[in-house]
Amino acid sequence: MSNIPPTPAGLRGAVDLSSLVNRGTASPQAPASAAAAAPGGPGGATAGASDALVVPSLVVDVTDQTFQDVIELSMQVPVIVDLWAEWCGPCKQLSPVLERLAQEYDGRIVLAKVDVDANPQLTQAFQAQSIPTVAAVIGGRPLGLFVGALPEAEVRDVIEQVLQAAAQNGIAGRVQVADGAPDAAAEPEPEPLPPHHQAAYDAIEQGDYTTAIAEYRTAIAQDPHDRMAVAGLAQVSLLDRLQGATADELRAAAAAAPTDPAAQLGVADLDISGGHVEDAFGRLLDVFPTVHGAEREAVRARLVEYFELVGADDPRVVAARRRLATLLY
Repeated sequence: MSNIPPTPAGLRGAVDLSSLVNRGTASPQAPASAAAAAPGGPGGATAGASDALVVPSLVVDVTDQTFQDVIELSMQVPVIVDLWAEWCGPCKQLSPVLERLAQEYDGRIVLAKVDVDANPQLTQAFQAQSIPTVAAVIGGRPLGLFVGALPEAEVRDVIEQVLQAAAQNGIAGRVQVADGAPDAAAEPEPEPLPPHHQAAYDAIEQGDYTTAIAEYRTAIAQDPHDRMAVAGLAQVSLLDRLQGATADELRAAAAAAPTDPAAQLGVADLDISGGHVEDAFGRLLDVFPTVHGAEREAVRARLVEYFELVGADDPRVVAARRRLATLLY
């Protein structure tokens, strides 16, 4: 595939969630049990409006213990999985988009939200090495979708691809929200983003990464401790660098010039966007001692940016910081 993550066409292969399916730590709730018996399940006829599965909401919070419900629900409709955290700035941009689209698709998809801080087993199962990470579950099988906060139009394209893949696997049902049940559409509106964050998000929606970068930099200049802006800047800078690039081109350039820091920076971007965190760190830490001056600073700055993307508390970041400090001093 020529496109690279986090572009919508970068649908990666499935990870094995069989341990979650078979774990049996939680009994399926009523909606999930109904999904298993619904006519639209695997091998059955697609459910019509009159026999659509009834669910409490089109947007659900799931945990390590309740993910069995998602597995069974995915036998009826594709389930989009949003792995997020409260401290993640880009998550706060992406999650409202996913919730709005879940409502717009009117029962053809369900959105399952996973707090990575509270659910380490799901975080590991989905290989969520940076967040937001978005995946799908179709007929009990997971499919990686993208990493990072994409514009709404691109997220919509991804969902359309998911629906096509689901239909090809006989998953083309529809669910209905139970009368009187709470739904995301009725929930209070999220707190507005700070002005420069909102301007950056609006620019990302238009694919204008240059403006988004400028807005985040302004926010950081006004408040150097604005961690949301720092993380947002790292995310959109990565999107900007990868725009128009292809995996084949980046890997060929790096292979042809193993000592060229620019080529190694390019393929490290590819690694980090695809979730290969240790590969990206290792590549740049290996290059760092061989370069000097401006090139050395460029490699150091890129590593610091990656640390923001992955998270300061991640053990891979802790190890990479330690090695970088050794190389610096």
